[in-house]
Amino acid sequence: MTALGKIDSSNLNGGQKLAVKYFSVAVVLFGAQVLFGLLAGLQYLNPDFLFGILDFSVNRMVHINAMIVWLLFGFLGSVYWLLEDESGIPVVGLKLGNLAFWVLTLAVVVVVLVYLLVQVGAGSHASIWLINEGREYIEAPRWADIGIVVCVLVFFYNVAATFTKGRFTGVGGVLVLDLVALAGIYLAGMWFTPNISIDQHWWWWVIHLWVEATWEVLVGCLMAYGLMKTLGVRRKIVETWLYIEVALMFGSGILGLGHHYFWIGTPEYWFTIGGFFSALEPIPLVAMVVHAVFDAGHHKIRSTNHPALAWIIAQAFGNFFGAGVWGFMHTLPQINLYTHGTQWTASHGHFAFFGAYVTMVIAFFYIAIQKWRGNVWMSGGLVGAWKWKWALALLHIGMLTMTMALLTAGYEQSQIERAIEGSSWAGYFAAQGHHWFIQGMKWRQIGGWIFAAGFVLLVWDLMTIGRRETQPAKSLAE
Repeated sequence: MTALGKIDSSNLNGGQKLAVKYFSVAVVLFGAQVLFGLLAGLQYLNPDFLFGILDFSVNRMVHINAMIVWLLFGFLGSVYWLLEDESGIPVVGLKLGNLAFWVLTLAVVVVVLVYLLVQVGAGSHASIWLINEGREYIEAPRWADIGIVVCVLVFFYNVAATFTKGRFTGVGGVLVLDLVALAGIYLAGMWFTPNISIDQHWWWWVIHLWVEATWEVLVGCLMAYGLMKTLGVRRKIVETWLYIEVALMFGSGILGLGHHYFWIGTPEYWFTIGGFFSALEPIPLVAMVVHAVFDAGHHKIRSTNHPALAWIIAQAFGNFFGAGVWGFMHTLPQINLYTHGTQWTASHGHFAFFGAYVTMVIAFFYIAIQKWRGNVWMSGGLVGAWKWKWALALLHIGMLTMTMALLTAGYEQSQIERAIEGSSWAGYFAAQGHHWFIQGMKWRQIGGWIFAAGFVLLVWDLMTIGRRETQPAKSLAE
């Protein structure tokens, strides 16, 4: 064991060394997401900014795709981080896992360069394979689609084979079953149909069930592990709530997909199904954290990693409000008739992705850096603790500012563009030029700058936290 506070990979097992690679790329892509989001926000306020050089359509595409891919890298890294610890044996097929990491990273670099440099010209069957598949949020060309599925299948093999050979816990069982869906549902967005309603139907399987269902269960597994590691919570508590999460996902999450079917030509019964089942999914994760914190307090257990625990608690409530409350308040069909396609949706999207997913990946960054520095004590009063606290604050202040600004703009759109003007082109332009909308876009940009400052501070903290700490982490019972 190396000296406390010094980064040394000898502190890590094989799976954790691979996890650090995934985390490193995730942080870079997180920065790209923030950068291109700021550029896109500036173009909303000044449409001539970078016109013909880096158009808004490309900026927006890179911003959204960077978010999806950096979170995917963060999730893969988080699972590799816990894999040997949870199973009790070295990762099976680790060399193959390392190869898949480099293949996936190279593919992402190539796709981003294509997005930035080759988004010109008419679409064709060749461009679907080589440049852009044309589906919003999953624009990656077909070759990259196939590569993502292959890399996820290698990841699935690593996880399933390791748990099969080693200790098969409740967390491991849920994780393995969830990864089957993670690889399988992505396939729904990979074939072409000329019928736009059918195409949108399967496209939503990827956007909703891949991102909002399989990711949600995966986050539940990560939260269960994180609570056991940071608070010493009893396994039976977190695994019980994890099973309830899976049950609710099957009982509500799949049917909740119906709130995306309102206006794409599907049968009217989806109005009732989608409207009723849309908001139940985040409840078990909030309950898991509340129960875990109560249990830890009852047994007088102190956390060994305050920043990680803070981000886990932020995840529970960010998920509940961002995905649950913000989602439900505009997914009832009677309301969605006026809010669909407005900035109201963007408000929900920003808050939900940050609250449900970004927070959990950042928590694992801190779990990883603690062990990477020799398992130092990461209390709330460690040297330089102000950085992680201010990063936490600025990222949340920036996100909430953007969320409320977009909500204000969306409310204005739903009133003028939809309710008053009747969804006409004249109504669309009247809403876009209204001073409430413009003010909302300005405040969204201010929130973006605050968020960017929080990101810079987060990276600085991850690079320096624990460096001057000389006290080893105490056991959770101390």
